[in-house]
Amino acid sequence: MDLPDPISRRDRQRQTREALIFTARMVFAEDGYHGASLEEIARRAGFSKGAVYSNFDGKAGLFLAVMDANMEIAFEAADSWDPFGRPEPPQPPAVTGDWDPEEFARSMIGFSLATLEFIAAAARDEALAPELGKRLRRLLDAYTGIAREQRAEGDPMTAEELGVLLAALDQGAGMLTVGGSGVMDQRLLQAGMRRLLDPARAATTPPDDDGVEGLALHSEEIQRRIAAAVREGLTELSGEPGPAESG
Repeated sequence: MDLPDPISRRDRQRQTREALIFTARMVFAEDGYHGASLEEIARRAGFSKGAVYSNFDGKAGLFLAVMDANMEIAFEAADSWDPFGRPEPPQPPAVTGDWDPEEFARSMIGFSLATLEFIAAAARDEALAPELGKRLRRLLDAYTGIAREQRAEGDPMTAEELGVLLAALDQGAGMLTVGGSGVMDQRLLQAGMRRLLDPARAATTPPDDDGVEGLALHSEEIQRRIAAAVREGLTELSGEPGPAESG
């Protein structure tokens, strides 16, 4: 019987980083940015606290890494995202008994609140403010890519301007949602994006009646992509628990 090749140090470090980022996303959602502890994140990921400091520059660095991972998931192949279309139907849970759609919704809200905490802290920090600015620039670039693909022909606004407005609508809808206003839902968010991109086409596009009660925390397509990543992460953690090492 042939044994598999031993895992390389680089691959082991990559797996450690990914496990810590995935676990940190859950802990930040549960406890908030300020309330989350690196000890708890490391413990739940199956590592020592030293693994965190071996891979990230403290709590702020870890949170930035989670933000990067979320944007990578959300905006991968952004030009294939059509706000006028419908997202793929949700896939069945990858881990039976470990996937709860309501828990996922609570986690989305929790992480959004943690992000607000982080933004407020980072904006006042001379070292962190530039790093936060890089992430905001990436967010704007992603929405600009969507606008470039989907905007109406002849629109006098540039793709960059529409990208800023799309980002403002998306983030503003999230603020209203986590604030508990109850005035935003997924259908209204989608309708707003469509009107920004192509008012004439939006007027003839049937409403997404099945999205009325959906959380207005990012587009339904982004939620679907993040949910798929969470299911995959649960599968990996349940099948390969991390060793209690410093990473």
